[in-house]
Amino acid sequence: MDTYFVGNQEYFKGIGKIAYEGPKSDNPLAFKFYDPKKIVRGKTMEDHLRFSVAYWHSFCADGTDPFGKATMHFPWKHDDPMQNARNKAEAAFEFITKLGAPFYAFHDVDASPDSESAAEYEKNYLEIAAYLKRLQDETGVRLLWNTSNLFSHPRYMNGAATNPDFSVLGRAALQVKTSLDVNVMLGGSGYTFWGGREGYMTLWNTDTKREEEHLGTFLRIARDYGRKIGFKGTFYIEPKPMEPSKHQYDFDAATAIAFIRKYGLENDFKCNIENNHATLAGHSFAHDLQVCVDNGMLGSVDANQGDAQNGWDTDEFPTNVYETTEAMLIILRNGGLHNGGLNFDAKRRRNSTELADLFIAHIGGMDAFALGLLTADKILADGKIDAMKKSRYASFDGGDGVLYEKGLIDLVKLADLGRKAQPKDISGKQELLYNLVNQYLFS
Repeated sequence: MDTYFVGNQEYFKGIGKIAYEGPKSDNPLAFKFYDPKKIVRGKTMEDHLRFSVAYWHSFCADGTDPFGKATMHFPWKHDDPMQNARNKAEAAFEFITKLGAPFYAFHDVDASPDSESAAEYEKNYLEIAAYLKRLQDETGVRLLWNTSNLFSHPRYMNGAATNPDFSVLGRAALQVKTSLDVNVMLGGSGYTFWGGREGYMTLWNTDTKREEEHLGTFLRIARDYGRKIGFKGTFYIEPKPMEPSKHQYDFDAATAIAFIRKYGLENDFKCNIENNHATLAGHSFAHDLQVCVDNGMLGSVDANQGDAQNGWDTDEFPTNVYETTEAMLIILRNGGLHNGGLNFDAKRRRNSTELADLFIAHIGGMDAFALGLLTADKILADGKIDAMKKSRYASFDGGDGVLYEKGLIDLVKLADLGRKAQPKDISGKQELLYNLVNQYLFS
């Protein structure tokens, strides 16, 4: 993609197209490991990684936190809400094309002004969506997925689809319907549901069974509408255990998958897994990815990381190459991300206030996943780790172990075999596996 900006206004002045310069480069505005056209296992890095820029963190989050005011000042900011939205769109597409990311993602009210008036909300959103379509056509940037913000407005303080007040469900439905209309207009690959307040704060005032059933119904009718208007992509549920609710109904990957199956949504829904959400649930990023792959439910990924010393959703840009290596190994074994992608649901730190820092943050994340891809490729090509894993289960690859896996041994027969068994202590070789990963990473 060429450097791109609308009209006479360039927002990221002095920054051109980000290029691959290799690991010896000391240019902070260059890729060290992400070479988009490099072929890995028969596909380009760009096709493997399918990077996406998150509208909300990159172009909306200004550093405000519960303890302080904004620290970041956006040159595209305008007092008129619609002009601000158009300026923001221009800045976003300038950034995305200079970065070289093929995709972006957004919430409805990131891209378009919210309004207490339902009619004005729809009018604004459809008008801005038409402008986004124009920018997509001009740049080639595509929509990975969009979603509706059903958690920020006070009306959603008790949930959206799980709200005890039926009238709130209607406004939530309006937002989802309009977002699906916009998704089809923009050719989105997916549509995401993140239930930020689809949960509860206390069981004393909550009918959990009823709320979960309401959520199942809401997702079903959203699915039906999407298919009716021609949405051919995948619906995603993004698990998170808590925050802002004390307990959310899509706690982790396993919980979300069970929910999807319980309500008959498995032909249309998969999971959008976020690293920081998995760790808040007490799991690792790799754990939730693997649970999804094991169940055929890996849809897309929100690429970020948390801070092990902070028990909340810090949404840092990914830099931990051990995590990205394990993630990419799981994704490669899954046959790739298919229609999903690696969406940078990550934000600059509050004191990283220069516009260039937004590029540097994304460059670091893209390089971290590129390193993960390259290392995962080495692991698969060498085959030692896969061979060690396979040998650990060798007793199920022949004899009675095979019969057991095929369901041909009952409990009586299994117990009889147990009378004759003489189990041996077999090492799991955990330390050796860790050492091998270091060799792949640093040799």
